[in-house]
Amino acid sequence: MSGVIVHLPQGVGGADGDERRTGAVTLRLGPGEVARFGRGSPAVPVELRLADAAVSRLAGEIRVTDDHWQLTNHSTSHSYLVENPEGAGEYLRVPPRRVGAPVPFEFARVVLPARGETPVSFQVFAPDHVYLDPEAVGGSWGSRTVTAYSLDETATYFLVLVALCEPRLRDQSRVAVPTTPSIAERLRAHPAHAALTARAVSSHIDYLAEEKLRIEVPGAHDPGKGERRNGKREEIVGLALRFGLVREEHLALLPPVTGAGGRERQTAR
Repeated sequence: MSGVIVHLPQGVGGADGDERRTGAVTLRLGPGEVARFGRGSPAVPVELRLADAAVSRLAGEIRVTDDHWQLTNHSTSHSYLVENPEGAGEYLRVPPRRVGAPVPFEFARVVLPARGETPVSFQVFAPDHVYLDPEAVGGSWGSRTVTAYSLDETATYFLVLVALCEPRLRDQSRVAVPTTPSIAERLRAHPAHAALTARAVSSHIDYLAEEKLRIEVPGAHDPGKGERRNGKREEIVGLALRFGLVREEHLALLPPVTGAGGRERQTAR
């Protein structure tokens, strides 16, 4: 993998050497790089400062390797959890003093026990997990081909991608791509995504564009630039359909189409 993204949500803590900072912190780490987390101090610098009295000064560290990332727990008394928010309750427990525990999840939430009402947590994203080409049979790892775009078809971002492509897959025409609020409304009928918000959908779209499909529309992040954000969705849909990343069979992942017209189209197919 080319690296991971570590995100500390707003209000959880601050950055190294800045006790006053409570805004969100995002780090990008490449292979061989390390990020330390904990309460920190002038004598114990950390990249992710977690403001809770139950968290050690140096609570642990994240290390990125060539094909996964590892979590080290420096605590002598507390276990940490690594949860898979995209899964069905999967998690890893990293016991005290465990060094270099490998984490297989593409999305992960690292959770530390705390004195407050809720545990302290931060997210780790590993967008460049790669999958073997399904056409490659036999041969050594070095001789096999990996996919250019590593997409997890069980992840929420892939469901958002299918919803973006749905109108063109159903009608085979150059219709406008769905808006972010319309995608959120479309996916709320899915039993696992009833609470999905437009803001969450927007985050998944940004993740698809910047990390998974590696496209960028100039000015797409500018506030009030609706046309540019629409251009980002257009680019995502165009690339996904041109390379067959989303196909007609993926429509089965979406909730059933409501209304007589939708039922007729599904029946016809």
